[in-house]
Amino acid sequence: MTENNNKQLSEKLDEMERIKGESNYLRGTITEGLSDAVTGAISEEDTKILKFHGSYQQDDRDLRDERRRQKLEPAYSFMIRVKVPGGTVTPDQWQAMDDIADEYANGTLKLTTRQAFQFHGILKRNLKHSMQNINNAVMDSLAACGDVNRNVMCNPNAYQSKVQQEVNTFADEISDHLTPRTGAYHEIWLDEEKIHDTRDEEEVEPVYGKTYLPRKFKIGIAVPPSNDIDVYSQDLGFIAIIEAGQLTGFNISIGGGMGMTHGNTDTYPQVGRVIGYCPKNSVKEVAEKIVTIQRDYGNRTDRKKARFKYTVDAKGVDWIRAELNSRLGWELNDAKEFQFDHNGDRYGWTKGSGRWHFTLFIQNGRIKNTANYQLKTALREIAGIHTGDFRLTPNQNLIIANVTAQKKKQIQEIIDEYGITDGENYSGLRRNSMACVAFPTCGLAMAESERYLPSLINKIEEILDEAGINEEEITIRMSGCPNGCSRPALAEIAFIGKAPGKYNMYLGGGFKGDRLNKLYKENIGEAEILESLHPILLQYGKEKFEGEHFGDFVIRAGIVEAVHSGQYFHN
Repeated sequence: MTENNNKQLSEKLDEMERIKGESNYLRGTITEGLSDAVTGAISEEDTKILKFHGSYQQDDRDLRDERRRQKLEPAYSFMIRVKVPGGTVTPDQWQAMDDIADEYANGTLKLTTRQAFQFHGILKRNLKHSMQNINNAVMDSLAACGDVNRNVMCNPNAYQSKVQQEVNTFADEISDHLTPRTGAYHEIWLDEEKIHDTRDEEEVEPVYGKTYLPRKFKIGIAVPPSNDIDVYSQDLGFIAIIEAGQLTGFNISIGGGMGMTHGNTDTYPQVGRVIGYCPKNSVKEVAEKIVTIQRDYGNRTDRKKARFKYTVDAKGVDWIRAELNSRLGWELNDAKEFQFDHNGDRYGWTKGSGRWHFTLFIQNGRIKNTANYQLKTALREIAGIHTGDFRLTPNQNLIIANVTAQKKKQIQEIIDEYGITDGENYSGLRRNSMACVAFPTCGLAMAESERYLPSLINKIEEILDEAGINEEEITIRMSGCPNGCSRPALAEIAFIGKAPGKYNMYLGGGFKGDRLNKLYKENIGEAEILESLHPILLQYGKEKFEGEHFGDFVIRAGIVEAVHSGQYFHN
């Protein structure tokens, strides 16, 4: 046991540490709770353990007041997040996800900002059926949530075909290596028999230990010049180094993270810092050792300060590098040169390695049918004839990848028939927009996000037209709470919910995802948002330099200060 763990034992551990330790390796009493037909919920402690299985208990917040008046329990349902390392799925898997959405969920699919699927609105009685159908599609939700490594992201750009395939393999390997070894998932959801008598401590978690990590942990692999995974937002980021057309290894970035707590200036978003380079075949070993550093030294007394970014800031980058070298038994090399140009997606048809790839704009990642836009049906039809794969992008969009010349015409006919779009007719702002789910299902949401951002953009676009910058690429992101699932702290324009209809507005993030933004106005509604943005966007249209991005302009113009470290985010 480390000195740090000894110290923390003498302090009061967060209650979640007890719950994990007593959960019998993530079993809890989930099985008993699922069989209780009296309620649509499970116990409070089991909801915390359920997250490790990739599911959150939620209720429809639009119905809360009415059900309370009727003296009914909340309209409970469950969200399931399906792990998709690197965001790549087959057409058969796509159809299986589509089936689950219709049969058990609310009829929609959500593409997340971590290249995963989310289902919403699953009733307790259907939770196990959903998990089994996910398994039948050779997919799972184990460790999609919880105090473990989450879905491993990687660059999905099929036009960088050779390197992309290789980094996707590394994403798979890291994901598999860091997946919890408990048999709980298979016992509870897939009816497999227990392999160990876990009460006798025969079951072990070789990487995590009995109480897993202090908080969630996020890993992503970026392939320059694209920083579409926002590598500096990751607890651990790997930046691909390509020499003479070959992937040789990775620069290593540590300590990124987007979440904070309103009113608590000891919490803040942070950008990762590059600490060195490792050969590509060492990437899995490096990932494991860094995870174990966080396991041993992360804060287990205060969950608000338990992410790896706070461990890095408390210990120092040099200390982390030295500790990593010690655990590896060899030393990292100096970081190598690289360059990022952007963190967005390329829309429409592109060609790479003899195949075609179509990137489709999906507003806030929600795949559904409406009266005027049959997106879900169109993608179902494409999956029925497609012989390549689908790639979920980190910006909540979708790539129909590896399309043969023969299939391209058929797929284009479906695209034309249903009018699904690559975003060509949208403003540069909308094409670079992103929002978390927020209301009505997220219990943490303080304000709308997914349901509101599109209409706010409609009104901002009127200003863009007036300024003559409608085609200018500007990143805009909205989060219903300060947890920052849409990575708002890196956007050039960002909104973080404070209360219904009220947001903190931030400006000045880096277009390449390499700089934090700065609070511009606090707790404002739509009228003040538009009133505040109007003169700034007009000024940008008149005074910007050739090729100057909005985030850079507002800093040059003195509207906000540049923020390169989260420790100065609130200053």
